[in-house]
Amino acid sequence: MSIETPIEKACRCWGDDMPDWIDGLARACMDSSQNKVAKEMGYSAALVSNVLAHRYPGDMERVEAVYRGVFEKAVVDCPALGELGMDVCRNWRRKAKRLNPANSQNVMMFRACRSCPLNQEEKP
Repeated sequence: MSIETPIEKACRCWGDDMPDWIDGLARACMDSSQNKVAKEMGYSAALVSNVLAHRYPGDMERVEAVYRGVFEKAVVDCPALGELGMDVCRNWRRKAKRLNPANSQNVMMFRACRSCPLNQEEKP
């Protein structure tokens, strides 16, 4: 019995509907390891495994944004910081939800993220 590679797993589970970033994620796992890829993305290996298996019940758009920021170096134009990776942008949006007046960068990002069009999708 042979062990299924991440690419084989993704192809089997996603079929013809497999997005390009899932293919890229599987290839990144092949090039290093699922644990290393997960660590680079700030996720667990179990989450990466579930994404590849098309079983992840969480926010796939968030995982895609982190993947593209980390591995494809996708960037956004931040009104406060200029050009930065999608993953960094998402981290700032998460951190800036709460104002920390003792941290000047947090205050700046709190204000910038509240009015940023990229942050509109995450408002209730």
